[in-house]
Amino acid sequence: MKRSILYLFLLLLISCNTRVENDKETFTKPNFVILFADDLGYGDLGCYGNPVIRTPNIDRMASEGVRLTSFYMAESVCTPSRAALLTGRYPFRSGLPFVLEPDSENGIPADELTLAEALKTKGYATAIYGKWHLGHKDGFLPTQNGFDEYFGIPYSNDMMPPWVQTETPLSLWENEQPVEHPVDQDQLTQRYTQKAVEFIKKNSSNPFFLYLPYNMPHMPVHTSEQFRGKSRGGLYGDVIETIDWSVGEITRTLEEAGISGHTFLIFTSDNGPWAEVPERMVQAGNERHHAGNAGLLRGSKASPYEGGFRVPGIFRFPGIIPAGRVSADMAASMDLYMTIMKMAGVNLPEDLVFDGNDMLEFLKGGSPSPRDEFYYVRGNRLTGIRKGPWKLLIQNTGSARIEHGDLQEVVLYNLDLDPGERYDFSEKEPRQVEELKELLAKFDLQMLEQELID
Repeated sequence: MKRSILYLFLLLLISCNTRVENDKETFTKPNFVILFADDLGYGDLGCYGNPVIRTPNIDRMASEGVRLTSFYMAESVCTPSRAALLTGRYPFRSGLPFVLEPDSENGIPADELTLAEALKTKGYATAIYGKWHLGHKDGFLPTQNGFDEYFGIPYSNDMMPPWVQTETPLSLWENEQPVEHPVDQDQLTQRYTQKAVEFIKKNSSNPFFLYLPYNMPHMPVHTSEQFRGKSRGGLYGDVIETIDWSVGEITRTLEEAGISGHTFLIFTSDNGPWAEVPERMVQAGNERHHAGNAGLLRGSKASPYEGGFRVPGIFRFPGIIPAGRVSADMAASMDLYMTIMKMAGVNLPEDLVFDGNDMLEFLKGGSPSPRDEFYYVRGNRLTGIRKGPWKLLIQNTGSARIEHGDLQEVVLYNLDLDPGERYDFSEKEPRQVEELKELLAKFDLQMLEQELID
């Protein structure tokens, strides 16, 4: 009898120790899930002020973590913003400053260290379900850049006739092959979500990185009959509410698997809404109002204004990131890259320049944001800088190079006082203008040096 009691006690002790070790292992190797919308506007979510589109699951995620009101993508268009997210570097450094087309021959360079490649070195399972847009030729595909699994469209969902003149069919790909054509876009968000749920369940006992870059709400907008006609925001609202459903499915699966507390969950967008819709898109059922809303911000996708670069940024990690925080401090997608690298214990290569900061302590509320500067880059041109509340935009469109004292056409905004960028403070604040010009010139020199190296 005593021996049996002793045996049971030893079993219990071993079980507790094992659980503690597993908890330590899980904490040192947390799961990472990035939910990445396409062309979602700053004002499209309930928690960012939308009055009619219902996003209860995303709102709940925000209430259980931290919501940033000054979160930036490195670019205001698709390919460059995705390159920066996955490499931690401004897109000009990786040679991806422009949007790739269906007939583009280039893609993400082999010497870039993607999030997936880095996490693979630490034993992570990796998957992407959705829009890749970093090259679809051999050598550039997700499974050739660190991802174990891929299912999705390799570029934007409008890249087919009548919107884009190409003979390359828009297809769904699985790993390294196109598997479906034509694509039923009404089902895309649900199919991606199903794949993501299955991946989480399959990898619930080991660390994983899940990247879910939705094709929506990029035009042409699509959703299934299950969601169509349900939102007061029209078809666009239906599409956003479908994405919100997807976020609910992901969070529910994490909770049911018992790994919600070991998972760093992120929701954001690749750039602002496509409000300045080109004429080529206003056909075949597309309407101008099938675009998002930048809220109180000026501008939209492809513009240098806040509505193009500033996007929703929601971060949840129960037990690590306190619930219910809202911060106006700056952060950017490159900071997210650096934060994940540090959390996973990845040593970054010394021969690459990274543009991010570890922001975990900031997200935890233990310090201000480590980012005090953000540079607005469009293609290979530097168009502006933000430092603190001050934003300086270059107005001239002549030489791509910047020399101090040569920038006469500039405008200065105070984003704390004027987030809509309506009032020019340059005449009232000449010292701020000069300081920001100096910083612009130094960063522009980095861009010039990169061009000379290339």
